[in-house]
Amino acid sequence: MDRSQKADSVASLNAVFNEVGVVVVTRNLGMSVGQSTGLRTKMREAGATYKVAKNSLATIALNDTPYKGLETYLEGPTGLAWSTDPVAAAKAVVDFAKTNDKLEIVGGSMGGQLLDEAGIRSLAALPSLDELRAKLIGLVNAPATKVVQLVNAPASKLARVFGAYAAKDAA
Repeated sequence: MDRSQKADSVASLNAVFNEVGVVVVTRNLGMSVGQSTGLRTKMREAGATYKVAKNSLATIALNDTPYKGLETYLEGPTGLAWSTDPVAAAKAVVDFAKTNDKLEIVGGSMGGQLLDEAGIRSLAALPSLDELRAKLIGLVNAPATKVVQLVNAPASKLARVFGAYAAKDAA
């Protein structure tokens, strides 16, 4: 990798670190190409990205970003997972690590807050932003649905009473 490629890589990583909601650092000791491809596919499906970056370049890229303290985790063969959704990358990495013992979760950061392995696992247990939005919309819509049911209930009861009288008179 020549100097210009390194500069491009640092600039690219710096731009990513300034845009994302969470960064997870992993250690991938002896993962095969197939396993690595499987991890990247799982990350893509979750709306996240996984990249193996040179530690020294990632450390330089962390400067002037909210994730400045992550360089303490960048030792050995590390990989970086990130996503704009604060939960997606953590969820995908934790799910993959359950089935693959060669992927070790080292730590991460969410919005400038450093997280250890337990913090990343706790973050992965939270519902995603889309799930929270769906729950919120459901909670907002529930009272309106109840009001409509209450308003319609007397009319339907009245219609049933009239129907019963009509059936009684017809008989």
